[in-house]
Amino acid sequence: MDARQTIQAGKAVLGIEFGSTRIKAVLVDGDNRPIAQGAHEWENQLADGLWTYSLEAIWNGLQDCYADLRRNVLKDYDTEIRSLAAIGVSAMMHGYMAFNETGDLLVPFRTWRNTNTGKAAKALSDLFVYNIPLRWSISHLYEAILDKEPHVRDIAFQTTLAGYIHWQLTGEKVLGVGDASGMMPVDPETKTYDAVMVKKFRELIAPEGFPWQFPDIFPKVLSAGEDAGRLTEEGARRLDVSGQLLAGIPLCPPEGDAGTGMAATNAVKQRTGNVSAGTSSFSMIVLEKPLSRPYEPIDIVTTPDGSLVAMVHCNNCTSDINAWTGLFREFAGLMGVDADMGTLYTRLFNKALEGDADCGGLLSYNYVSGEPVTGVAEGRPLFVRSAEDKFNLANFMRAHLYGAVAVLKIGNDILFKQEHVRVDRITGHGGYFKTPGVGQRILAAALSSPISVMETAGEGGAWGIALLAAYAVSNPEGLSLADWLDKRVFAGNTGTEISPAGEDIAGFGTYIERYKRGLAIEKAAAGHK
Repeated sequence: MDARQTIQAGKAVLGIEFGSTRIKAVLVDGDNRPIAQGAHEWENQLADGLWTYSLEAIWNGLQDCYADLRRNVLKDYDTEIRSLAAIGVSAMMHGYMAFNETGDLLVPFRTWRNTNTGKAAKALSDLFVYNIPLRWSISHLYEAILDKEPHVRDIAFQTTLAGYIHWQLTGEKVLGVGDASGMMPVDPETKTYDAVMVKKFRELIAPEGFPWQFPDIFPKVLSAGEDAGRLTEEGARRLDVSGQLLAGIPLCPPEGDAGTGMAATNAVKQRTGNVSAGTSSFSMIVLEKPLSRPYEPIDIVTTPDGSLVAMVHCNNCTSDINAWTGLFREFAGLMGVDADMGTLYTRLFNKALEGDADCGGLLSYNYVSGEPVTGVAEGRPLFVRSAEDKFNLANFMRAHLYGAVAVLKIGNDILFKQEHVRVDRITGHGGYFKTPGVGQRILAAALSSPISVMETAGEGGAWGIALLAAYAVSNPEGLSLADWLDKRVFAGNTGTEISPAGEDIAGFGTYIERYKRGLAIEKAAAGHK
């Protein structure tokens, strides 16, 4: 079938992902190729000291994104979307969405970006002998308990953003194992919440006498390919306000952005990995065996089919670069030049490659929000130089590109240098890699490893969750997720690879040592308004 026939026959698959600044929908054909897209821009809000998105923003964003997709399908193919082979929903992982018995949200959605859960995360890490990050859902829950928040007694259901959307579309309180592993630890053998840790948490909170039992308030855990329900009549109207979309469409387990990134980069097998670099950044390395001990900068989550993954998550990546690029555009306007942002990014990124390998002594701390890996509680973007440093545009841009992945390097050095983790291929995706070769070369130097980028990397997580939805309904051979991706989607394509240059590795090494020493400056700045 061609694309129009695929849509008319109801054979297309829809993937929707809620990113930090963009909600994106991708429609794919029977060969898993994107044939239409829709998007909606949005932004989180700081309310009462906590980062959040309102329910109104969530639903307005979803409906506008789908309406944009529908308009594009009408324009490009002169047809309506009436039915689909499958739908998948993905979103930013972690955070806190707690609901009462009647389905009302008890407190505003607390996103992954919040760092107010320090007491809880430390206590749970000690209790479980397992690194429990600040942004995990169990940290948010226990922090609310420690802070004596009255709403906790009324919790009937707690989930992530993807789990919430899926619940409203299908009525099913379920979650993909990858997203669930960012709520609390998952046992890779049982592929559900770790029973020993569940027991410990029950005993910990027993004196509170809550009317609910843990983990009954958490969603049921499903692996890739399992039945996760169907679009209800109400769900169809909430997604497509035009009333064209029919109910009854199957949905795959809702997943987090980490899992969709793994699917979109074919990094589900052991000894593969991927780096997502956009507003935030994270690396995912699929492990052959558990790490020897817990490490605070490293989260242990899972692939969408339940394999252990070492995740280094950084709250900040390209936002500070975006801000500086906006400043350069403003200057260009002052000089009478109408500079296109895409052209500015391309030229500034390429200019960075002309800089000194160690950035001439310049340093960039891109901390728009707090950065737990380096122990910085609050955001305070900072550019640092001394009078002796080589201050020019090339070094300035190179320092910011280095700074965008510096925290990622600090975390991954633990994996590669202390744990001796082996990896055969790392694939990059996200806005950091949009200018060909630049971000790829710098990340290769940071991780001392070849980095691949695929032509499909720009499709991102919406395409990744579309692949997971397709896997759930078009796998008659019963292939594993890794084999299905290899054979049905990527067909051996591993993308374009760049190996690190010795000079770049040495230069980044010098930069990162200076960066670590300079963290005292960043922490002092973050401690003062």
